Amino acid sequence: MRSVWLIVFGVAVASGGCGGPEPSGGEPAKDGARVVGASLLTQTHVFYQKMVSAMEAEAAVQGFELRVQYAEFDLRKQNDQMEMFITQGVDAIILSPVESAGVTSVVAEARAAGIPVFTADIAAHGADVVSHIASDNHQGGVLIGEYLAKLLGGKGDVAIIDHPSVESVQQRTAGFVQALERYPDMRIVQRVPGEGQRDKALKAAQDLLEASADLKGIFGINDDSALGALAAVEEAGLDDRIVIVGFDGTDEALKAIQRGSALKADTAQFPEAIGQTTIQAVAAYLRGEEVPANVPVKVEVLDKARLDAEQ
Repeated sequence: MRSVWLIVFGVAVASGGCGGPEPSGGEPAKDGARVVGASLLTQTHVFYQKMVSAMEAEAAVQGFELRVQYAEFDLRKQNDQMEMFITQGVDAIILSPVESAGVTSVVAEARAAGIPVFTADIAAHGADVVSHIASDNHQGGVLIGEYLAKLLGGKGDVAIIDHPSVESVQQRTAGFVQALERYPDMRIVQRVPGEGQRDKALKAAQDLLEASADLKGIFGINDDSALGALAAVEEAGLDDRIVIVGFDGTDEALKAIQRGSALKADTAQFPEAIGQTTIQAVAAYLRGEEVPANVPVKVEVLDKARLDAEQ
């Protein structure tokens, strides 16, 4: 079975760390528990469902009251949720930004109110957060880029179904591009926006197939993007000509890989590890310990051979 990599915050980490919390007031939780607010990107994606389940389980262990809100890709809604947490005077906030550059001011407002902010999965550009806990997205992009290059024999035109406003995706695509730079006979011919949503990725992939007759590969920046691309490729009857790689490791994507579809591999993330580790970081900080400014969670590539071997 795949191993899950966790960070235990029982000991202060001096390197790259941040100091203990400033005091924050506000409404007391039930039984006087610490209150942690979380404003997350979406509830619709299985990645966040798994991450939240792990956050809730670890919050119970730590004795926190966890208040979870979902922005559903709406920056204004997310800023309103952050404002609500500030008004409530929660003890800490966990944020998965809708737009990495769009939450700087509201994070600053929370910090001015003495509320520490942690980012999970998606970083906030230029924002004063205590710690960022996420998959090693750049390395994941490198790994899946190398896999695709080898699958195509180091030759061919490929495209990216992108979501460039999100920092974690920027890291993934940067790693992917870096990997392909080693192969002079490979070209990234298009980068089209799918916004990380399956219906939009499907339409983007359909447009790609019409515009790029020589396309050999597609990188979907998350599994909804990869699965949207897969639907378009299968609908066009091109699943024997175009290969797809994804990023997440959701059950649906892994099943598609195992059945031998055009989706050949995934960079697997471990959302449970991200969720648990984030709550552990909050707990350590609220105890007055130092926590690292960045906590990378491991990723790995899964393909049919690997999945079949694990059964």
